[in-house]
Amino acid sequence: MQRRVVTFSRNAFLPLTTVCCNSCGYCCFKKPPQAGCIMSPDAVREVLQHSARMGCTEALFTFGERPNEVPEFAPYLADIGYTDFLEYCYDMCREALALGMLPHTNAGILTGEEMKRLREVNASMGLMLETTATVPAHHGSPGKAPEVRIGMMEEAGKLNIPFTTGILIGIGETPEDRIESLEVIRDLHRRYGHIQEVIIQNFCPKEGTPMEAATYPGTDEMCSIIRHAREILPEDVMVQVPPNLADASDLVSCGVDDLGGVSPVTIDYVNPEHPWPQIDELKAVIGNNILKERLCIYQRFVDKGWYDDRLNEIIQRLSKTIEIRNRTEFGDDELHG
Repeated sequence: MQRRVVTFSRNAFLPLTTVCCNSCGYCCFKKPPQAGCIMSPDAVREVLQHSARMGCTEALFTFGERPNEVPEFAPYLADIGYTDFLEYCYDMCREALALGMLPHTNAGILTGEEMKRLREVNASMGLMLETTATVPAHHGSPGKAPEVRIGMMEEAGKLNIPFTTGILIGIGETPEDRIESLEVIRDLHRRYGHIQEVIIQNFCPKEGTPMEAATYPGTDEMCSIIRHAREILPEDVMVQVPPNLADASDLVSCGVDDLGGVSPVTIDYVNPEHPWPQIDELKAVIGNNILKERLCIYQRFVDKGWYDDRLNEIIQRLSKTIEIRNRTEFGDDELHG
């Protein structure tokens, strides 16, 4: 069997706030403003500094959608000197850049102007489509309306933002809905060419949530949709599975190209009960295939210049670092660039 390249990004996960205006039936990430609320600037800097020392190249900034719209949030934001949470995110992205790491922000729904602003300090951005279906799990979550999420993804394409999206399997959608979701992503990429990767993520029940007793997809079901994804999506769009949520060693052969962000420093705060494999364990996950580290901005978008000029020096330096690491740490003569 021909060996394939399977990639990953060495990242740090920074949950800037757990406050969110959505109320999804499967989420344990969201918490009320009084429950910790905001990751302080000092805490962000401490994680970034440690992550930079550990060789991380990506700073993944994730937080609840539209926290400013949640009552009682404003005083907590004022305590760290801000009135707009996206401005806080912007400044923390600058902190990451100052330490030589590339920010990738998952902020939920943003306007075109907000994305344009964050693009100045982000190498890439992302938003899970999840599904084009209307499902009970999204009742009470206006930001999960399919047309709203598709609209943001389209705006990202117009702005030439290298973009990550994906579908969530097992939240009440049908097999036909999954195909439709993949076709929508395919069509967006055909128009704008901005989709880097599509995550095929399995729903994992969380204790204490409305869906804690719901069934979840098994390996065969996941393998089937991964195969469909690889058939439907253009060849230059990678198919990703999170290696901490499913048995990726059983799924790579189904058409997986990428394992996403894997951190040697931080946990997966959205799925804290599922630890990431250590980076030196990833070779076992991919079997006989070729492991290759990547940046959060794919090389084809670097070649196109799809990033703000202020990121150029860091991107070029990290690209060389990644090339050296791929040849020394993963030691395969088949690796190129």
